[in-house]
Amino acid sequence: MVANYLKTHQRQQVIALLELGWTYRRIEAETGVRRETVSGYDRKRRSNAAKVFPGSEAPDAPEPGAEASADDSNAAKTFPGSEPNPAKVFPGSVVPARSAAAGYREVIAEKIDARLSVQRIWQDLVEDYGYGYSYESVKRYVRELPDSARPAGVIHAEPGEEAQVDFFQGVPTFDAGTGQWKRPWVFRMTLAHSRHGYEEAVWDQKIETFLGLHENAFRDLGGVPRVVRHDNLKAAVVRACLYDPDANELYAAFGRHWGFTALPTRPRNPRENGKQERSGGYVKDNALKGRRFNSLAELNEYLRKWNRTIARLRIHGTTRRQVFTHYLATDKPALQPLPSEAFELFESGSRSVHPDGHVEIRGAFYPVPSHLLGKPVRVRWNRKLVRVYHGEVQVAVHTRVAPGLYAPRPGGAGPETSSQKAWLERLLGRCEQIGPELRQWAEAAHEERGVRAMRLIQGALSLTRTHPKERVLRAARLALLHRQFRFKALKRLADSAPEPERTLLHDHPAIRPMTQYSLKELE
Repeated sequence: MVANYLKTHQRQQVIALLELGWTYRRIEAETGVRRETVSGYDRKRRSNAAKVFPGSEAPDAPEPGAEASADDSNAAKTFPGSEPNPAKVFPGSVVPARSAAAGYREVIAEKIDARLSVQRIWQDLVEDYGYGYSYESVKRYVRELPDSARPAGVIHAEPGEEAQVDFFQGVPTFDAGTGQWKRPWVFRMTLAHSRHGYEEAVWDQKIETFLGLHENAFRDLGGVPRVVRHDNLKAAVVRACLYDPDANELYAAFGRHWGFTALPTRPRNPRENGKQERSGGYVKDNALKGRRFNSLAELNEYLRKWNRTIARLRIHGTTRRQVFTHYLATDKPALQPLPSEAFELFESGSRSVHPDGHVEIRGAFYPVPSHLLGKPVRVRWNRKLVRVYHGEVQVAVHTRVAPGLYAPRPGGAGPETSSQKAWLERLLGRCEQIGPELRQWAEAAHEERGVRAMRLIQGALSLTRTHPKERVLRAARLALLHRQFRFKALKRLADSAPEPERTLLHDHPAIRPMTQYSLKELE
């Protein structure tokens, strides 16, 4: 039985809240009683006849076919042959709305138009209007609201100001290298003012390919626009963001060389790149749909012919002018001139400086200043040079060396063949700072013991932490004299160094002459 499911005080609480018109969800959130249980008590409550106090009169039954008014919407059910017994309706009471958020419809609609999130709308309702219901109630209400139509602005571009680019997959094309039919990527650049464009198909979307397509498009169009808008392509944007996207370092340098600014569209907002979206669809539907090509070269030859005989000769639906004539009259004179030098491709990345003072690039090693040991640096390299940056400051420039080699430090004679040589020079330099005797001993130890002397020299340097410098230099001088190249012998010599000789003073202001002493004082 439902009556035995809850304790008496819980049952009374649920019934009282139902009488107040609370929804099942709100009662569940307030009391912890499941909505199914609340529904059972609600049905039982409705099935019981409402109380009729002595002297009260039952309301007149409605005429057959008459519509129920708002005041009668909560009237109790009556069956044929039964006397009407309405539920309690207190004077001035209003039938509660189905959703608690419905009373704030205008406020919610205004905040939706301002593109606020539902979470923010609920927070503002609680703070500004004392809204006492849950976030879920606002979310359900917003979900049921019809989408409001918002006007979209038209973006006009001046001649030569903007070009829009995009990649889309083309039609099946045979790849002779793999012996398979594939769908290549079709690059499309469209001038936003005249709608004249350039198309080319490639097999991949690598950054090198992407930049090469830009160069081909600029040369075909006869100039460079001031802005190139793209749809957050991975070759152009490292991390898409609504307000501050991270541009690819190589693509940004490419833009500076050619004189344009790369401008990514907002994520999931293709209307900002609308001209390219329409022109890309035009290429797919008019030029490529339903076709197959036996090679990539055949596909590109067809695209060039299609552009020359169809695309540029059409009357554009928006401008109402022939595309190529419009381009010659407006866009082409306004485009920036092509640069005189080609862009030098480079690669970049982050590195940590090794303990030996080098960074590794493509299997080769390049020295950096010693104060950057263990710190992260930014490296940029091309076919000829390697540049090392710490922050925005360039700290080293080196000529590329073959994998496995060490580039020389500034002033060096040639590439180092191993890091041991560089490490030995560094140890000998530290010995020289302490004294020439220690460096001479270290050089002789390296000639005697070879690579095993590296740790021996480190041990000799460590003696300066526990012994005076004079003792270490004396020990090194004696060890070199007797050809002792073991750490134990060097340490024994440093430990056994004699103390400096002490001599008695005969003349000092604190010492009285012997003539001033009397015999009595001497007794």
